[in-house]
Amino acid sequence: MSITINAAFDSGNIDLVSVTGDVVDLKIRRDRESDFFQWFYFRVAGAAGRTLTFRVVNAGDSAYPQGWPGYSARASTDRLAWRQTPTRYADGVLEWDWDGSDALVWFAYFAPYTMEQHEALIARTAALPGVTHRELGQSLDGQAIDCLTIGNGPKPVWLYARQHPGESMAEWWMEGALERLTDTADPVTQALLAKATFHVVPNMNPDGTRRGHLRTNAAGVNLNREWHEPTPERSPEVLCVRNAMDASGVAFAMDVHGDEAIPANFFAGFEGIPNWSDAQGEKFYDFGRRLEAHTQDFQTAQGYGKSAPGKANLSMSTNQVANRFGALSFTLEMPFKDHDLNADAEFGWSPERSKQLAHSCLEVLADVIDTL
Repeated sequence: MSITINAAFDSGNIDLVSVTGDVVDLKIRRDRESDFFQWFYFRVAGAAGRTLTFRVVNAGDSAYPQGWPGYSARASTDRLAWRQTPTRYADGVLEWDWDGSDALVWFAYFAPYTMEQHEALIARTAALPGVTHRELGQSLDGQAIDCLTIGNGPKPVWLYARQHPGESMAEWWMEGALERLTDTADPVTQALLAKATFHVVPNMNPDGTRRGHLRTNAAGVNLNREWHEPTPERSPEVLCVRNAMDASGVAFAMDVHGDEAIPANFFAGFEGIPNWSDAQGEKFYDFGRRLEAHTQDFQTAQGYGKSAPGKANLSMSTNQVANRFGALSFTLEMPFKDHDLNADAEFGWSPERSKQLAHSCLEVLADVIDTL
């Protein structure tokens, strides 16, 4: 049987270049109207009995080629369990082998979280007691920007993810957060919901998600560079969320992402905003120290550089929200590789660990909610 390569499905991305014997050459497609690309997700049929080598020949031209060394592609035969497969990167080519033990196999940059999964998450969560669903607006392709509101406390908390659609671990984190926030038997959660009202946007970029983009929406716009002046024409996704934030206020915000290169979980903060105060900054650093002490899946040593005083980029959500509302505002970055300080050789960083990190973040938030 000849093999076939298919990515014509929700969140799929790959182009077949050639099949030469047992070597399959592939290219990742660019985001529409953009030069960004790195996310891939595709299916291989007819693989049984053949040891195949898959080569992504344009990996060296991707958005973050520094992310490939030390990275392992994820493979699944049931689209439920996504295991690491040994992966090599040299001379701009990313490659891995498959042993032919199954006729049908899927490969992805990280365990996918498709729009079908998103719709199922919204449906089952919105039906739970104490949850209010709102459609804040629509994307350029007309998809809903869903927001789930939980709790009745006076402190407004915003959790939002998938500004960069290829960072699928971010919506796995959101699934974990929503499961914890809707657990009516959990005393930590119930105490937190008495003090805060949570506004949760699990996916801010449904168009990029469905299209299989890495970083942009349907117009090729990086939503996390639109928060200073979002428009209906370029970034209605940001505009509707920021308008809702203006209406509610924000005391605490977490923007959830994935990082291609750094093998660790970490926060990026809001250093350099015009309205910076040392008191606000110390609350940010204190939260990170508490989370590091709380779980082996977080650390504070590795991360991004800090902006100089007055030099923060206010087009980025964490900076804009911290400056606009005086909020305690975070960008959470999770790895496409693994959290090396607590590594898992089989799964690497995974959906389950992303969900558990959300639980840990909420537990630490419960400890500090009174200080906001």
